[in-house]
Amino acid sequence: MELAGEEDDFAAREAESAATGVDIVAPGLATARGVETDRARTLAYTRRVVELVGHCDPDIDAARALVEAAAIDREGTVAVRARDVRRLTGVSTSDAEISIGSALVERGFDVDLDSPDHELRVYFSEDKCLVGWTVVESVRDFGDRKPTDRPFFQPGSMAPLDARAFVNIAGAKPGARILDPMCGTGGVLLEAGLAGADVVGVDAQEKMARGAKVNLDHYVGSGEVVRGDATALPFSDDSIDGVVFDAPYGRQSKIARHTLEELVRGALSEVARVSHRCVMVADRSWVEVAEAVGWEVEQVFERRVHRSLVRYVHLLNR
Repeated sequence: MELAGEEDDFAAREAESAATGVDIVAPGLATARGVETDRARTLAYTRRVVELVGHCDPDIDAARALVEAAAIDREGTVAVRARDVRRLTGVSTSDAEISIGSALVERGFDVDLDSPDHELRVYFSEDKCLVGWTVVESVRDFGDRKPTDRPFFQPGSMAPLDARAFVNIAGAKPGARILDPMCGTGGVLLEAGLAGADVVGVDAQEKMARGAKVNLDHYVGSGEVVRGDATALPFSDDSIDGVVFDAPYGRQSKIARHTLEELVRGALSEVARVSHRCVMVADRSWVEVAEAVGWEVEQVFERRVHRSLVRYVHLLNR
């Protein structure tokens, strides 16, 4: 799996929503078993999945020798795409493509660089080179949904790339019901809906609830948004498959009639009533509060947004 971004642990955790046995084997690269290709297309921090041919030292001659010796059960045209992952090796990717491509030509394949039947991916990374055939690529259309381009926009909206990763970790897929109890402009709902889930949002402000619904109708065409209180959700017990929400940040000391502490504690308690899985994003650790209301904290990722903001991504189960 070709990972995106710079945080491999986080990317690998998201990849587990589409595969089993995910294992980081080199910077930017992971292996996995049992990949669900339809779900892999929805991943944010995995660019593509390849069928592994083999691995070797990170140099061109070793990669060529691997391809020369490999069993290849494919017909049609081919192209070689090489990458120096994060520029860690200094390998010339153009030289690699020429050398390995010539090895394939010597084995009887025709090269088509524009529209090949098969793509051979060659990844040079720290201490390792992985070679494999492209199986599926994720859909990289997040730029089409920039918050400022949506029909309804308010400052502070979450980036689509991150929202997609969070909903994938929460279990977004066809047939799943995903909730955002503090939905704001609906960015989380959009990504969950586009991943195939049934989505429902709640927001304390009527303006936000209406705007989130406008965005949902524009991008997804379905989904429910209601005005409500995250500490008193209008849903029955265990009726939601996964929850994602971005808690208000510390500068917002009072929200509606709740203090920040009351809001987060109450929301976490209510979410535990309606669902068994939650991804909560915040500007600080809420581990003690989450555990106090009955959650098991699987993991907390600290992801730097800019110099003055670190997002704490809490993965919660019960």
